[in-house]
Amino acid sequence: MTYWRSIFGHAEPYDEQVDGIETTIDTARDGGYTVVEGACGTGKTMIALTAGIELVRDPDTDYERVFVLTSVKQQLRQFEADLKTINENLPDDWDPISGLTLVGKADVCPYNREGAGGIDDGNVYDRCETLRDRTRDLTGEGGETTAASLAASARQQQTGLADSGRSGSIGRFLETAGETAAYPPEMPTYSDGGPVGAETEYCPFYAQYLEDLPEEGSDGDASEAVPYDFTEAGMITPDDLVARSVAHGSCPHSIMGAVLGHVEVVLGNYYHAFDPRTTGSFTGALLDDSTFVVCDEAHMLEPRVRDLVSDGVADTTLRDAETELSRVIQPIKFEREGRRAEGGSKTADADLVRAELEDSDVSFEELNRTLEFIRDLREELDRRVTAYLDRNHRGWRSNLHDLDDAELPLRDPSEPAEDELTAWAREAGHSDAEWVRAESVGAVVERILNEAEDEDRTRAAPAVGRILGEWYRQNHTDYFREIELERTWDETEPADSWRRAYSARLALHNCVPSDAIGDRLAAFGGGILMSATLEPMDAFTEVTGLEFLAREEDRPVVERRYGLHFPEENRESFAVSVPKFTYENRGRPDEDTQTRTIYTDAITKIGRLPGNVLVGMPSYAEAEWIAGCLEDRLEKPVLLDAASDDETTQLLKREFFAGEGKVLVTSLRGTLTEGVDYSGDRLSAAVVCGVPIVNTSSPRTAAVRRAYDDAFGDGFTYALTIPAVRKARQAIGRVIRSPDDVGVRVLLDERYARESWDSVRPYLPGDDEFQPVSPDMLGMGLERFRSRLDAEP
Repeated sequence: MTYWRSIFGHAEPYDEQVDGIETTIDTARDGGYTVVEGACGTGKTMIALTAGIELVRDPDTDYERVFVLTSVKQQLRQFEADLKTINENLPDDWDPISGLTLVGKADVCPYNREGAGGIDDGNVYDRCETLRDRTRDLTGEGGETTAASLAASARQQQTGLADSGRSGSIGRFLETAGETAAYPPEMPTYSDGGPVGAETEYCPFYAQYLEDLPEEGSDGDASEAVPYDFTEAGMITPDDLVARSVAHGSCPHSIMGAVLGHVEVVLGNYYHAFDPRTTGSFTGALLDDSTFVVCDEAHMLEPRVRDLVSDGVADTTLRDAETELSRVIQPIKFEREGRRAEGGSKTADADLVRAELEDSDVSFEELNRTLEFIRDLREELDRRVTAYLDRNHRGWRSNLHDLDDAELPLRDPSEPAEDELTAWAREAGHSDAEWVRAESVGAVVERILNEAEDEDRTRAAPAVGRILGEWYRQNHTDYFREIELERTWDETEPADSWRRAYSARLALHNCVPSDAIGDRLAAFGGGILMSATLEPMDAFTEVTGLEFLAREEDRPVVERRYGLHFPEENRESFAVSVPKFTYENRGRPDEDTQTRTIYTDAITKIGRLPGNVLVGMPSYAEAEWIAGCLEDRLEKPVLLDAASDDETTQLLKREFFAGEGKVLVTSLRGTLTEGVDYSGDRLSAAVVCGVPIVNTSSPRTAAVRRAYDDAFGDGFTYALTIPAVRKARQAIGRVIRSPDDVGVRVLLDERYARESWDSVRPYLPGDDEFQPVSPDMLGMGLERFRSRLDAEP
């Protein structure tokens, strides 16, 4: 049996870490879960890793691995760093702890990383599957060559180009992750001596992986294809994985899959455990009672899983499925009519279609009925969108650029009932069987087209079939159906068509994901769920299904709360009693209301503190408003965050950290208020304006609230208020990140300061650190804190 103090990566644990590790170990031995709310600095990642590794290394338990799930990339890096620290400090006679970080094909494909071989982010998944299939076809039973020959041929093609003195892209070696592959940047081809143009592209990295696999029928498994001793390698990051694989000439993603079930610590995202497609194709082997699971940033578990177990299908996907069905139906239809297929059109051969249908339980008539159903569905979608625009945006055809995103509910979101699209289908003569059979039809269509074109591609028909089946099967209380309109622009659509301005989607939202979360947690042997913001605990355990596990399956659920243990004199925390920052009080951003004046004055006082100041607003529109006000009042630079791509956000963050003090204004629903490290002197103050409750006028939000009413009794509190306060607490938590950090934390809104019917004060930490103050007292408190800092040597 191992001892956790030998695993713990530092000299001495905090008292909270001792309690957290020992509680987690004891609870997991009984098949249970520990729920930890721990303030920043508690050392939660080390608690989770130490406890999990102790259980895995203990021969008296059935645990074989630790599976870490987090929604924040920075937290993945923290787990990687902590595991490396553990390995560096293990006793000399211990084997290192093996670890692996899971990422997608786009992150590890050598060609995609370098924009080579005709592969990019837009096609990497389809191209990968096609190239793998071709490589297997060339080397499998009855194939024309061997995997070793393909890999060698790719190397020889490169050597020949280099020896010939040719230059250009195909005269170089492919380089990535600091390593040079033995293959050219161009995708190699195999020729059996046939005519020019008949060569077959293949992936040399995958060919080498196939060559390294143990022979079929042997006792070996895929891990034998890994070209290094992963049990001795310690923590393997994505770049480490790519570098080691490329140096050997093998496929990094395939090696990731081969190692997956054999390492002691696996780091991943929530979708690796909760997304049905990912678990079905990649990580399913980890989802059993031999796994100790760690849910980090667990306050995000509920909303992230809600998105993962919700689904939908775009209008363009329906259109593509319609085209695919037509291409499969056409050969037999034309044959029956005595006609030839239209020249140049890509259709399957009639014999191929018949053979595939005979091997399945799908009939030709069912293909036709599904095609008619999808066509009618698109026409009904078009009718509903057009009617909505005619009703709400008169003259919209000549003002397409003025349209905004929209939701078209298919039932009253506050009253569970059958949706209008299901009712329409029945009245239009489409039977229940057509919804259900669409899934089988889609699978057959995919097989026929991939066989006909000798290319494995992601087809639309299976996705459409899956959604139609789910649409029919799921209930109308926990699931909400609507049409979503997202603002886009497509010049190929007619000038007066809504499709030029909008992308439409049939959406099936899972309003209450507690069953999905609880069922998945029940599959694991035990674990820990942790965050800095989980209170109130009873609400958290209900919405995540943990309360059901404790009550119905008799699995222990143990709660722990660890507050800030850094010096109190280094921080001031205020809850300011100013008018509620609600639309009724503040008005529009262009209105000069008393509420807006009060907030501007308070934020200006905070912005004048030395150093960097973070301002969190309920929305990007409100962030733009306050940024404009502060620019007129402050001497320091004011930076404005907007909804943008990750690269732009990273540039803004670097600008904020560099040089003298600045003010950064952002939305509390953006990415700069959670999971970002503002330690040291990067942040001296943070202020949250209002309670960031999501738009309650959204039909989807109304449906979630009603579903939570039915499930938990108080939908507004569970679905809206508590998540909003957690958002605010996450932003405020950016300030104090270590014992040496000094700063001010301010919550602006009387709901944080006073007890009232809509007060959120009960959801703040129970230590009463956030002092209720008036606006005048806020100014005095800020000056007092500034004076104290100035007096320090």
